[in-house]
Amino acid sequence: MIVDSALYRKGERVEVDCFPHEFDKLRAGVEEAGDFVWVGLYKPSEGELGDVAAAFGLHPLAVEDALNSHQRPKLERYDDSLFLTLKTLWYVDAEDAVETGEINLFAGADFVITVRHGRGSELHSARSRLEGQAAVLDHGPSAVIYAVCDSVVDGYVEVVDDLQVDVDEIETSVFSPARTNDSTRIYVLKREIAEVRRAVMPLREPMRKFADGLVHGVTRDSAPFFRDVFDHLNQAAEVVDSLDALLSTAFDAHLARITVQQNDDMRKISAGVALAAAPTLIAGVYGMNFQHMPELGWEFGYPLAVLLMFGISGFLWVLFKRSGWL
Repeated sequence: MIVDSALYRKGERVEVDCFPHEFDKLRAGVEEAGDFVWVGLYKPSEGELGDVAAAFGLHPLAVEDALNSHQRPKLERYDDSLFLTLKTLWYVDAEDAVETGEINLFAGADFVITVRHGRGSELHSARSRLEGQAAVLDHGPSAVIYAVCDSVVDGYVEVVDDLQVDVDEIETSVFSPARTNDSTRIYVLKREIAEVRRAVMPLREPMRKFADGLVHGVTRDSAPFFRDVFDHLNQAAEVVDSLDALLSTAFDAHLARITVQQNDDMRKISAGVALAAAPTLIAGVYGMNFQHMPELGWEFGYPLAVLLMFGISGFLWVLFKRSGWL
């Protein structure tokens, strides 16, 4: 599906008398240096992307990658065009789940093609912001690449912030006095952090190249903008590493608390058995009823047995209470 297609000149959108899918006419409107076309596609069919590829001369290997989502973030050069893949992320708090999408970007001297997969990867807001900044948009395709990368990395920061809230909740729960079962949620969060890592870490090298002005076809004047994106990306990566380490520590602490709780339970069970054993022993011996058993005919024998039961049990209860077994 074609979401939007437009011609830009000197940082302004230029109206072209053609339909959005008439890419040849749209590209024919490029007359001055710095003019470029931006076509946005969402989950295009093979035929739709084939028409775009024919109009803009896209490399077939890059087109194949753009059709098949679940690509690793990467930056590649095909002839005179760039091909950039980015993972988009958004967080579903109710499920502690990180959902992923994908943006594939083709960039040449006079065009930018964005191919999106996943509902959380919208670029309309990025296009609107860019159209409101003519000085930035005047940098041509480099400005679009920056706007897309900035939007995606901002999404990473939001997801990492949401994950940090959940990890703080886990830490509070693990070290609370209440008995909690946090192992399942810890595992789920570690799995989602791994999903974030797969999106963030491979993108650092392409962003570093953009920030250092090492990518042919991207103006060196845009390097300061990419340095800002690269800085935010590094911050997100550092937080991801720290959250992963915190979850590992929390899981170890959770297991240690379970062990301590089990030891406490065993002490309490042992104390309970000891409290029951003394009266049982006395009652068992006194109830044998042997004919020649000492004190069997003594009228104070029964009160003495009961007194011994309560006395010994009370002594053990005080002893266990002071030692923390009860």
